[in-house]
Formats: sequence, C-alpha cells, structure tokens
Amino acid sequence: MALSERLLLCGVVLCLCLPAVAQQTDINRYTLFTGFDYLVSPARNLTERGFETDFGFTAKPWLGLGVDFSAMGDDVISGAGTINGSETVFAPVLQQNNIPPSLVNVPFRSSTYTFAAGPQFYLRMFPRVTFLVRPGLGAIHEIANINLTQVAPVFGELGIPVPNSHQTDTQVFFGAGGGFDINISRPIGWRFATDWVNTHLFSNLLTPRQNYWRFSTGPTFRWGHLK
Repeated sequence: MALSERLLLCGVVLCLCLPAVAQQTDINRYTLFTGFDYLVSPARNLTERGFETDFGFTAKPWLGLGVDFSAMGDDVISGAGTINGSETVFAPVLQQNNIPPSLVNVPFRSSTYTFAAGPQFYLRMFPRVTFLVRPGLGAIHEIANINLTQVAPVFGELGIPVPNSHQTDTQVFFGAGGGFDINISRPIGWRFATDWVNTHLFSNLLTPRQNYWRFSTGPTFRWGHLK
C-alpha cells in the first residue's frame, strides 16, 4: 500500500473513531480561520507561499461543516519549481535520441488556488487544545509559466512541438488533513494544520499524479454558542 493510501486510510479510521470520545460542552457555533500557507510538491521541487481562509459551522461537538479557500504562489507571494524530463510525456522521445530525460530540468513559476468543502472532526479532550482531522475533496487550479529558453532548440531539432510556456489547468483533488487549535480564549485561538492533496494537473505534459503538502498557521475567530 502506497504512503498516500496509508495516510488516507488512517485519516478515515480516525474520523470514524472521534465521535466515541468524550467532548467539551462549551463550544462555539461558528469558526473563521485565516492564516499563512506554505505549499510543497516534492516531485517538482515546487514551493509556494500564500494565505488560506476557512469558515466552519459546528453541527455537533465532534462534527463541523466548512468551506476552505487558499491562494498561493506568484500572484500572492511567491512560487517556483522545476520540471524534470523523466516525468513528462517527452521522456520516450528523449530516450530514443540518447538524451537522458533525468538530466533535463526546466524551471517554472506558478500560482495555485484550491477550494474545498466538507466535514471536519474534532477531538475536545483538553481545555486549551482542540484537535481536528478532515478528509480532503475539492478543486485545484494552477497557473504555470515555464521557462523554455534552453530546451526549445532541442525540441526543434527533435521535431517535437514546443509546448506553450503559459499553462493553466483545473482538476479535482482528494486527500486528508489535520492539526490543532491552541485555545487562547473562548472566542480566539491559534491553528496549526497540515493537509495532503493528490491530483493530476497538466496531464498534457506531466505523466505522474502530483502530491502536495500544505502547512498553514494563523488565528481562529469563534462566535455563537452550540446549544
């Protein structure tokens, strides 16, 4: 079983077990999180920085429903990575012409936007810390500007059409995440969270699916009362 599949399975099992745990009773109805995001995609050496906003509605002490939006990359703060030739649709042609695909590395700059909605499960065993876990399902949109200056002549010699240097794509993603809130006071907390996302962007260029890891931190604002 792949690491990503194991993580997803562990997340689902934890989600199913949480309702059986004793919960706190003094709980807010609404939660708004906004903070700093750091996104990495190891296969493409991609790192992006930006922000995330999450609005949640608490249905039960152990269950919340929410929507999440994040924006990262060049259009927000920064984002850059590298495409390796071995992970592109051009790898077979490069090999046939005695060009090791793994030695071809093309830099790019990018921006990534995600939108997700769904449940969030809470573990409220301690007064100062609230743990959370959530499945991930939503849409991801990425804009990439690829620097083809060095490889364009090679493409021409091999008779390969040079791809557009400006690429955009939108795909569905799945994954899982979790973290914890430090409860500074009843209406204010500070969140640390990690999310794993799996999708397949730019299938016209890239052959494997991509794994993303997102790390976020920032304040949470809570109001209303769960009766």
